[in-house]
Amino acid sequence: MKLFSWLMVVILLNTIFSWATNLPQNVGDDVPSGKLNSLSFAPFRDGQDPIHGSFPSAKQLDEDLALMGQVTHSIRTYASLGGSTPLIPDLAKKHGLTILQGGWLSATKSDNTLEMAELIRVANAHPDVIKRVLVGNEVLLRGDLEPEELIEYIRAVKRAVKQPVSYADVWSMYMKYPELIKEVDFITIHILPYWEDEPISVADAPAHIERIYKQVQKEADAIAPHKPILIGESGWPSGGKQRGWSVPSVVNEAQFIRALIQVANKNGFDYNIVEAFDQPWKAALEGTIGAKWGLYDSSRQQVFPLTGKVVENPTWCKTLAAATILLLAIVTIFRKELTGLNTMRLLSFFAITQILATLFVSQSFTLWTTSYTDFQRLQSLFILGFNVLFASFMLQRIIAVLTKQSPAPELAKRLYYCLLAVIIFALFKTAILAWNGRYVDFPTTVTQLMVMSLFTVAVINRFIEKMSLANSLTLTALLGYVPSKPTCLKRMSYWLIGLSLALLIGESYSFMVGRDFIMAYPSFIIRLATAIIFTLTNGQLLLWLASLGVLATPFLISGNVNMTEKSLT
Repeated sequence: MKLFSWLMVVILLNTIFSWATNLPQNVGDDVPSGKLNSLSFAPFRDGQDPIHGSFPSAKQLDEDLALMGQVTHSIRTYASLGGSTPLIPDLAKKHGLTILQGGWLSATKSDNTLEMAELIRVANAHPDVIKRVLVGNEVLLRGDLEPEELIEYIRAVKRAVKQPVSYADVWSMYMKYPELIKEVDFITIHILPYWEDEPISVADAPAHIERIYKQVQKEADAIAPHKPILIGESGWPSGGKQRGWSVPSVVNEAQFIRALIQVANKNGFDYNIVEAFDQPWKAALEGTIGAKWGLYDSSRQQVFPLTGKVVENPTWCKTLAAATILLLAIVTIFRKELTGLNTMRLLSFFAITQILATLFVSQSFTLWTTSYTDFQRLQSLFILGFNVLFASFMLQRIIAVLTKQSPAPELAKRLYYCLLAVIIFALFKTAILAWNGRYVDFPTTVTQLMVMSLFTVAVINRFIEKMSLANSLTLTALLGYVPSKPTCLKRMSYWLIGLSLALLIGESYSFMVGRDFIMAYPSFIIRLATAIIFTLTNGQLLLWLASLGVLATPFLISGNVNMTEKSLT
């Protein structure tokens, strides 16, 4: 009866916590009724990829454009060739949409010739649907073409079509190459606060957009007065890696989009939101962040509403239910061992198991929903399988500690090898993040089960088993593993500490070398201080560093502490 009663208490507390941390949040004023101005339209679904020639069918395009016809006046496309792309103008007309037609430019001249020919053909064939034309997208930012080459393409298209012609790139490219302003019929700039050299918080993003627009307008008026400006891309990611103060989340995306529309309506800005649908194929190029910019996910479900409050994780009830079922299953398995525990030890086991069950379910959901290819899914299954194996070992270890059983050498060895495997993974990922981590997620989700397990066992050792702080953190106390050469363990901790420092340096350096960051902070000292502040206030980065610290501590402590008190329980 005691076991059941306290179990229900833990489940109730977890339910209250889950509810309290998933309350609907106010994200600003509702979007005015009616359709949006324009949305970037890339209609690729799970398993489709333009790079590998996998395009949506005509039926899928028709379904997507029918949805677009309900929510926006216009769509922006990025290419004129490829698969079923030529069908878009007729289907857009069917659903009452106009098009900002794009032509993709790259470093390959032969491809560019074909693409520009098709852009001209489709623009001339559908003047009632295609109202404006874009020659290239961020080709200068990528360094695929020189400005002179791009201008030749712009001039060629202008001579061949009747629609206004422009080129789309981040706003700073028009400042860097002002000669473009004379060549285009309207200026198309991308203002993406998340990707700025100086990342902007979502709260500061509306003012930033207004400031940048007016800055470009002032520069343009000095060269070609009253030339129209289009915000060709502006949006916010719903998930992925944090940059400085730019935090991806569903709530932040909703807040940004609503604020963007308010700013645009107040100032009369012409704008296009990036983008209509999440793009799974971009994850291979830009990590999770590349796939998470849509107002709709890849299954065409709305990521957030444009009116009312927003919930960050609308599936939290399912996560709670799955974690509770997993907890009950684990308690059933260990019921015999639990019956003799006192209240404190029993509650400790229930609480730890509930935490680990919740983390595992959350991990499973996150990994699976951010796996977009068969290879990524296999990786996720391997990680989850590894964590199931590790969790089964760790739960046995926790039971042994709480019931004061002698450690099992084979179990201790298995736990030790699991820990080594996670550390090798952590070292590898941290090295990548430190060297060039622009599109690499902090892998906290992968290691969280191991990290939390070590932390909770350390808490048991310190506050229930009454060990000294140092002894409670050794490999022997945590895993039951007695190292044969304790001093050699320091090397592992040194690698973790060294790469942690390298990550801090690499993250700060990535800000320091940004062109716009240098212009904003010409003084090296102020620029360095600002970069360090951005780095040290990155919540995701700090959480990963804390994870590395938890992994490193047992090796550092075990290499320094001689076990002078009983620590095997």
